Amino acid sequence: MTSDASVPRTVLPIPDRQHVGLTTFDAKDPDTRFAPIEPLRPPAGAPNVLVVLLDDVGFGASSAFGGPCATPVAERLADNGLKLTRFHTTALCAPTRQALLTGRNHHAAGMGGIPDMATSSPGYTSMRPKATAPLAEILTLNGFSTAQFGKCHEVPMWQSNPMGPYDSWPAKGGGFEYFYGFLAGETNQWYPALCEGTKFIEPGRTPEEGYHFTEDMTDKAIGWVRQQKSLMPDKPFFMYYAPGATHAPHHVPKQWADKYRGRFDDGWDALRERTFARQKELGVIPPDCALTERPEAVPAWDDMPEELKPVLRRQMEVYAGFLEHTDHHIGRLLDAIENLGVLDDTLVFYIIGDNGASAEGTINGTLNEMFYFNGVADLESADYMLEHIDDFGGPEAYNHYAVGWAHAMSTPYQWTKQVASHFGGTRNGTVVHWPNGFEARGELRHQFHHVIDIAATVLDVAGLPAPDSVNGIIQEPMHGVSMRYCFDQAGAAEARQTQYFEMLCNRGIYHNGWTAVTKHRTPWLHVPVPSFDDDVWELYDTSTDWTQAHDVAKEHPDQLRRLQQLFMIEATKYNVFPLDDRLLERFVAALAGRPELVQGEAQLLYGGTDRLSESSVLNVKNVSHAITAEIEVPDGAPSGVLVTQGGRFGGWALYLLDGRPVYCYNLLGISFTHVRGDAAIATGTHQVRLEFTYAGGALGAAADLSLFVDGSQVGSGRLERTTPIVFSGDEGLDIGTDTGSPVTDEYAGRAGYPGTVQWVRLDVDKDNHSHLITPEQRFHLIMARQ
Repeated sequence: MTSDASVPRTVLPIPDRQHVGLTTFDAKDPDTRFAPIEPLRPPAGAPNVLVVLLDDVGFGASSAFGGPCATPVAERLADNGLKLTRFHTTALCAPTRQALLTGRNHHAAGMGGIPDMATSSPGYTSMRPKATAPLAEILTLNGFSTAQFGKCHEVPMWQSNPMGPYDSWPAKGGGFEYFYGFLAGETNQWYPALCEGTKFIEPGRTPEEGYHFTEDMTDKAIGWVRQQKSLMPDKPFFMYYAPGATHAPHHVPKQWADKYRGRFDDGWDALRERTFARQKELGVIPPDCALTERPEAVPAWDDMPEELKPVLRRQMEVYAGFLEHTDHHIGRLLDAIENLGVLDDTLVFYIIGDNGASAEGTINGTLNEMFYFNGVADLESADYMLEHIDDFGGPEAYNHYAVGWAHAMSTPYQWTKQVASHFGGTRNGTVVHWPNGFEARGELRHQFHHVIDIAATVLDVAGLPAPDSVNGIIQEPMHGVSMRYCFDQAGAAEARQTQYFEMLCNRGIYHNGWTAVTKHRTPWLHVPVPSFDDDVWELYDTSTDWTQAHDVAKEHPDQLRRLQQLFMIEATKYNVFPLDDRLLERFVAALAGRPELVQGEAQLLYGGTDRLSESSVLNVKNVSHAITAEIEVPDGAPSGVLVTQGGRFGGWALYLLDGRPVYCYNLLGISFTHVRGDAAIATGTHQVRLEFTYAGGALGAAADLSLFVDGSQVGSGRLERTTPIVFSGDEGLDIGTDTGSPVTDEYAGRAGYPGTVQWVRLDVDKDNHSHLITPEQRFHLIMARQ
């Protein structure tokens, strides 16, 4: 198969060519002729493509778009390319990524929300329809080399486990030939939950040895592209580079955060004003536009407690360092591509955020998100955070910044991530770089575009048609339009006149310069939402009101009605309906209509199992339960983990220490309760059991602990408070080891057990109190982790 333009590419995989002609008996016969085997290649002239997608970065964060966080690599690309000032996302990570990778609107691609809240409604299943083949698969089947690095949160919850199925994983159903990253909304940057292909793996170094995930994934990306150009220099690549940064936890080496000391001392309101002025100077917003007002739900900097302000300042210093650190490693990747001599022929999209800045860090921000996730923020006082201020950003923290900083990072627009109705949730600065593809340098493009336009643009520049059929399935047409038309034509008329938005029932529509929007829910407020009939619609003429600062709904009621009708039409077309603001029903798998991986009151797990997410094992919170491990004990008073769940910021572990059994319960990283056996266990086969007798009556209540060996009690203890909702953001259950961060400092590293763990059995009592978790608590937990 050649790169010949005559090759039919509307049906993928491209059908084999059948030999037509004389078939001889003897290969030595001079009439024996067959066409040579030629490797599959895309049409001649197809460039390499690199798509960079950052996480939780608002329009007003990057210095390339006037923000306070230095992004010199983005600026360097923009100086030799273009800035797109009206590029939009969906307001949430998984939907944006599904839209980017399929070229279809997120509901039509099954990702109207996030996998954690999937329902059986077609727009919200979290399962990509077979009629929406991803861009990576289309490019692979046309002869590109393809690889993804970083975050993938598009895998259904019931498939996010070591056994799959892998239909939605990047390196199988997602169409990529190689994947190195993590399957979740977030990960610990010091102890990531890593996958390579379809296998869970562990980092090769520790934080103490200098490990950080962004650096690691960049090393892997550089190694992959070097190998690709070594072996297939004539074959273009498609690389999707999607770091976990700058999603919480905000983890970065200390020296990067320290570069920003003192820069945010005057708070978020003053920062918004400075950013707004810089944005006008850069031309990324018009000189006559208005800075939107701070909502009442966002406190003024002057109203924040003075004793908390040192902590708040450090939160923002850490975030800024995190973003600059990420930009630095993107620069390393670009330098490697340049050193290979192919950067000028690589179309680069540097998308600075998959939604607006995250306002999921609470009004005060947090040192450890687990406090907020578990509804025990009362344990995290200003004094506590101040005492640990030097831990922010490091391995001892799982931190997030305050709502006020998120609002400032979305300057000049209203609202933040999750709020798809307003540009603060959906407008993300984007840089395009392709020296061999267009002549413009250092220019701005103000055409209205959306993340679904990326796939259409890539196919356009590669000379490829959107396929009619993939793997025998007739394809839904791409919803995006190519942006290539405006690369060298600053004044070109917009190719996209209409785009709907919907996320968590916050919704809006853009049409020919107008936007009609309604905000249904505020991300960080635990309050009942109104009925849909009570939602108030706003209208903005964004041809003159760039920032949606002046609601003109009363002045133009006919225009508002027209756009509301248009939203109904577009929403119907793309599977947005029915709108779903339910909470309880979407957390109960049976009511939501999605599969549930674990059911019943007992689970038997065999040795060699690790990295099982909390959704992949029985819930042992708020319930009496037993943990039993059958083990082979070798000679020599061994030490090592038998079974553990969670990590440094919350969880439990059952292990041997010098041959003695120990159970440790880690309450949110602030208290550690140990139950120790009274003697070492003899060599041979034994059963170690921990019985957890829950007091009941409330969430996170007290519990009595009893430790047994072969049925005989060897230790006891008491917990006055327990973890009610979640142990960890991304660390799971391990048998015979402790992946990620350790639950307790009593053992080091992974602490592999030197003997054999035959099996571990979890048994839970029927009197489970987890039903007391409110739907609002579950909702805010899930939304903050995506």
